[in-house]
Amino acid sequence: MKNALGDTFADRQKTAAEAKAALLARFKPKPTVTDPTLKPRAEKKAEELARVREERLVEKAAKKQAQADAAAGHAAAIAADEAAALDAKRGERKERKALTKGEAKAARDAKYAARKARR
Repeated sequence: MKNALGDTFADRQKTAAEAKAALLARFKPKPTVTDPTLKPRAEKKAEELARVREERLVEKAAKKQAQADAAAGHAAAIAADEAAALDAKRGERKERKALTKGEAKAARDAKYAARKARR
């Protein structure tokens, strides 16, 4: 095949080499342009780790507070029960004393009436 431009064999080889070089150049990695506003992966990971730690710390504090509130509520309920039992015990003692006083007065009155009756 004769070329109208009059290319020689050397010219065709040179053109083929340039085409092959251009084809290979497409597969070479191109230099990347990084956005200066983007944070490096290590910084992002560190920030995420700090955020997660903070969330866990808040959750742990809330859990401890809930346990402390439950313990305080339980202690208050026990104290209220003990106070109610003590009040009931005191009330029973007062009733017994009042009955004993009444019985003693009745016995005194009976003695007095018996002495009056003997005279």
